[in-house]
Amino acid sequence: MSDHHPLDALTAEEITAARDLLAGAGHLTDTTRFVYTGLAEPAKEVLLAYTPGDPVERRVRVLLLDVGTGTARDLVVSLTRGRVDSERVLDPAEDGQPPVLDEEFELVERVLSADERWLSALRDRGLDPATVRVAPLSAGVYDDEYPEERGRRILRGLAFVQEHAADHAWAHPVDGLVAYVDVLAGRVDRVLDFGPVPVPSVSGNYTDPAVTGPHRTTQRPIEITQPQGPSFTLEGNLLTWENWSLRIGFDAREGLVLHRVSFHDRDRGRDRPVVHRASIAEMVVPYGDPSPVRSWQNYFDTGEYMVGRYANALRLGCDCLGEITYMDAVIADESGAPRTLPNAVCLHEEDFGVLWKHTDLWAGSSETRRQRRMVVSFFTTVGNYDYGFFWYLYLDGTIEFEAKATGIVFTSAYPGGDYPYASEVAPGLGAPLHQHLFCARLDMNVDGTTHRVEEVDAVRVPVGPDNPRGNAFAQKRTVLATELEARRAADASVDRVWHISNPRVRNHLGRPVAYALHPEGKPVLLADPSSSVAARAAFATRHLWVTAHDEDERYPAGDLVNRHPGGAGLPAFTADDRAIDGRDVVVWHTFGLTHAPRPEDWPVMPVDRTGFRLRPVGFFDRNPTLDVPPSASAHCAAQDPDGGRCH
Repeated sequence: MSDHHPLDALTAEEITAARDLLAGAGHLTDTTRFVYTGLAEPAKEVLLAYTPGDPVERRVRVLLLDVGTGTARDLVVSLTRGRVDSERVLDPAEDGQPPVLDEEFELVERVLSADERWLSALRDRGLDPATVRVAPLSAGVYDDEYPEERGRRILRGLAFVQEHAADHAWAHPVDGLVAYVDVLAGRVDRVLDFGPVPVPSVSGNYTDPAVTGPHRTTQRPIEITQPQGPSFTLEGNLLTWENWSLRIGFDAREGLVLHRVSFHDRDRGRDRPVVHRASIAEMVVPYGDPSPVRSWQNYFDTGEYMVGRYANALRLGCDCLGEITYMDAVIADESGAPRTLPNAVCLHEEDFGVLWKHTDLWAGSSETRRQRRMVVSFFTTVGNYDYGFFWYLYLDGTIEFEAKATGIVFTSAYPGGDYPYASEVAPGLGAPLHQHLFCARLDMNVDGTTHRVEEVDAVRVPVGPDNPRGNAFAQKRTVLATELEARRAADASVDRVWHISNPRVRNHLGRPVAYALHPEGKPVLLADPSSSVAARAAFATRHLWVTAHDEDERYPAGDLVNRHPGGAGLPAFTADDRAIDGRDVVVWHTFGLTHAPRPEDWPVMPVDRTGFRLRPVGFFDRNPTLDVPPSASAHCAAQDPDGGRCH
């Protein structure tokens, strides 16, 4: 018997125990760093068969990097059996490098501060090195240009002037200058100096009253209250709200993970699974400026930097408003010790307008019901950008994800004229065109593990004997039977959606129960197909991929993204073109923003949004919200003869 659920988050004690096991097995030295530590989740079939009280094996996956030797290891530790279950020594030339370490941020700046080539370039620009900050940036892979970098742990550095301790240095990019740093060797490989460029002098200090002006005084308070408390319950990491239930996980790499998402169908009298596991498994930010200083810029914020470890400590009234429940997250630091991220996850419910409404003249009825949604979210800061990851559950069975991008745009000096690859956001200050492309990994479980995926398009019907007036249109359904057939692009012109159905479970009309993936359909990767980033971020070249379920296929750009030459992840997963019709499948969806920065995005960017929806299509036999009661409001009742009741 066990008090653990297999999906319980790792505790501080378990992280410490994993470190002690590795130390006892001789895997740790003074130069060993814990790059990633996370729960090694049980297989899907184990979780589906689990009942409370079953024995639970607790296992931990750890990526270790010895910064003294450069040796990297991928290990799995069994806490239950007190042993190392598996170990693989990584080949950096073939496998890539573990993610960027926090300590390497400071290292890049420190190493450059002692390099004469770098210092000479700053002096040529009339800059005091003490005022120059360096952004330590993942290097990408350009073996055709720099074959000597293959297999090495490289970061690139771009400089910014910080005029005083509170100055936002992104306002003052030092253009025409880039450094390449071998962080394991602790040396500068090369400094490329294309000549001095005037450093923009505009202020980026968006908290300075001299920049903002006096705060407006027109806003009156908005109070969101639930006098009887929220409608959801949280027991450990098990969330129940209305008819929904799920387990909330948090991973240092992926951030929020939703497990075992189910909806209680009152008509059928049972909990019905929808998604087994949902996460945003990768994101890449490719930049579109071909300048030699920036043409290499593309950052995999999940695979190279690990968004989960930079989760913000959320604050009531700032990040979350209303009746809020917070969850801490426990991760391992780079020494392998547990580290608590306070208030990492925010849970609350919120009103979301009208759910359904009808005024019927024949029946004399007028009814309105209010929609609400359950919100599970976290915010992370990776360098200059801040990202909010928001999962929404709705009363009608809809699941939605929304990414919110804010923070500060990456800057450059603006070269003048009508430079096509950057926007001038302030006098002399440029911001290169770029994209934010996310990939959701949706391990489906639509009333079971037998799935069919169909592409559904709206189609015009030509005038003919069956359509004499030409008014007809219909839907075209195409079964995606294999993995290569399922590499698809969205098409808003035909209202394209993808249905994930279960042919073994039928609704009362005799049709398979299904959920539909509704894409936004914005552009995928705009880099040339022959580019390095297209090889490394191949997942971002399609809106949809579908793969046969495999526990080991977790990340769309592969396990180790940092310094990987490309071809890993979804291209490798789908190379054998496995059959997927009637199988247990994982749906991968790419979505995101193409950002041409505006003056309005400076000096801090208002939130931009992107996401997708999963909506039931014949999953229920009727509207599942008929039992939602009328609302009663204590506000503005004096203007409503019915006292605020939405009857």
